[in-house]
Amino acid sequence: MTRPVSPFKGRKAAVSAAKAPQTPKKGAKGTAGGAESGRQSSPPVENLSATREIICQDPAGQAFIRYLRTERECSEHTIEGYLLDLAQFLKRHPALVQDGSCAWNSVTPTEARHYAMNLAASGLQHVSVNRKLSALRAFYRFAMREGLAESNPFHLVTSAKTGKRLPKVMSEEEVIRLLDAPAAYWGRLATDEKHRGDADFSAARDAAILEVIYSAGLRVSEAAGLDTEDIDFLGATFRVRGKGRKERLCVLGRPAIQALRHYLVERERLGLAGRRSRGPLFLNQDGGRLTPRSIERSFKLYLAEAQLATDITPHKLRHSFATHMLNAGADLRVVQEMLGHASLTSTQIYTHIDMKRLMEVYAKAHPKA
Repeated sequence: MTRPVSPFKGRKAAVSAAKAPQTPKKGAKGTAGGAESGRQSSPPVENLSATREIICQDPAGQAFIRYLRTERECSEHTIEGYLLDLAQFLKRHPALVQDGSCAWNSVTPTEARHYAMNLAASGLQHVSVNRKLSALRAFYRFAMREGLAESNPFHLVTSAKTGKRLPKVMSEEEVIRLLDAPAAYWGRLATDEKHRGDADFSAARDAAILEVIYSAGLRVSEAAGLDTEDIDFLGATFRVRGKGRKERLCVLGRPAIQALRHYLVERERLGLAGRRSRGPLFLNQDGGRLTPRSIERSFKLYLAEAQLATDITPHKLRHSFATHMLNAGADLRVVQEMLGHASLTSTQIYTHIDMKRLMEVYAKAHPKA
């Protein structure tokens, strides 16, 4: 039986060889995966627009996009990620493009392994290399299923082992400061009655967003995608559409309910929508659905207002929710359901306990402490 081969063995020598011909230009921007710690520079960003269009016109590429969109119900962001990973591979192998279509069958296992080795030597983190290889494996599995490819050249190319990084979380005190930041920020900016109404609306809306994200550990895209009819104030629950359009039921805490009620009053006062109007829950000043990018921009303002670290992201608020729940004694399965994780393994990373809590438990439980 043929053993899987790994492109990551002897990686140090491969990196040295890849660096030997030339030194990357100073100030070159890195790829999406970023460079590993200790590297002085990152690989240059590739222009993949033309190659991406070739894949979109290729019969196998078109079929793969339909498969991701309809069968797997991937988001457009995820589909774009697959496309870019395929485009990067195709750009490194221009001979595959023949008469406007791609000769996917001509890729050999040796070429697949060499491509993986080149990725590993380029300065990308292992997790980024693994993602690119996973995209190519998924494409070839689909192509074989549809009779568009005879074999999967990436089948025996193994992924690199990556250490599990514990998610960075905010303390409960830091979360409280962040949740209070919208009112403080807009209260400081609204210096006259002319702008008071817009400021009150923005403060109420953004406070409600932060409360809802922390109340149920939402992703930013999930919060932005909420509709008013998803909220059940009587039952203190709401419906969330997560990855793969999977729906789950989440709990609304009392502060989140109060923040949402206040926001809906402000929304109605500005004439953007009624308190019970169906449609997008969180609106911009023009009455359109607030985008995840807009939420992230405002989040940065509130970090500064609360004097918190600038590297905190909305996703760390989700990490903090899970960690605080588990530290307070919540069942791991319950947190898994609330986060929308398909596997319990994804949730187990939050079972780390901070050293202060560990010492407290040790002092209480150990007979010789």
